[in-house]
Amino acid sequence: MPKRSMPAILAENLTKVYPVAIKEPGLLGTVKHLLRRTYRNVKAVQSISFQIEPGEVVGFLGANGAGKTTTLKMLTGLIHPSEGKVLVAGHVPFQRKAAFLQKITLVMGQKQQLIWDLPALDSLRINAAVYGISDRDFHQQVDTLSEMLSLEGKLSQPVRKLSLGERMKAELLAALIHRPQVLFLDEPTLGLDVNAQASVREFLREYNQLYGATVLLTSHYMADITALCPRVIVIHQGELIYDGSLERLVDRFAPCREVEVELAHPCPPEKLALYGDLETIEGAMAKFLVPQEQLTQTVAKILSDLEVVDLAVTEPPIEEVIGRVLRSGAIS
Repeated sequence: MPKRSMPAILAENLTKVYPVAIKEPGLLGTVKHLLRRTYRNVKAVQSISFQIEPGEVVGFLGANGAGKTTTLKMLTGLIHPSEGKVLVAGHVPFQRKAAFLQKITLVMGQKQQLIWDLPALDSLRINAAVYGISDRDFHQQVDTLSEMLSLEGKLSQPVRKLSLGERMKAELLAALIHRPQVLFLDEPTLGLDVNAQASVREFLREYNQLYGATVLLTSHYMADITALCPRVIVIHQGELIYDGSLERLVDRFAPCREVEVELAHPCPPEKLALYGDLETIEGAMAKFLVPQEQLTQTVAKILSDLEVVDLAVTEPPIEEVIGRVLRSGAIS
């Protein structure tokens, strides 16, 4: 029987508790706070468990303050977990061994590592020296990634002269110069325009296919998630509430489809209401919400009964679906 490969990321009952000082109001409270502080424990992450196989691209979702960044910091070894077990690329992250750091990278959309007034290429050379990359491998990696990112001719310019999209691409190149096996990406398209977002998404897809890298991606842009992540992990108030396919999540929280119909002539609302939950009606245009399991027979009946000029069936926006998940705080 073939030996099963080790997960790229393994978290078991991962927990992070922060002690927070309690201060009573007023002067007396201030004096007590200075002389003898009392604390309460706040659980930022509570006993979450999951594993990610090599080469998977997984979306990591949750509202602000849900514990996403705290989890990423534990997975990358920036903070020590209070409880639980975590392995990334076969290493315990918080030990911060050189072999571990060679295998991972962390990209945060709101942070930069490139030196502002120097050409990006100079910062890349510094990174290459830190990781002990030979000149030959350095030039090969820069040539490959700059072509994938459409950055040819841009790396010799000072970073401050690059557009926001070009800077983000250069940041990605810097983070990937050592060809890591595991990528932790925290809002990599933050603040970028639509074209730049699409370009970064295409690069990440191509990079994953070319190198078989494992990717854990957080983003508030749902287009990033739908384009790249067949699987999503959702946390709410520090607890894992869903781990599975994005398609199944959408089906669970979007059981209806929207049917938009243009008729040859206006039709009374009471008649249209027979075909589904009537959302809007404007002249000869009408929109229905129809349960997915009734969609085929309902569309057939509309086409049979009414004089239809045009008909379209759409799913609700993914942002709306994820919003429902986060508002519910649980998935039954």
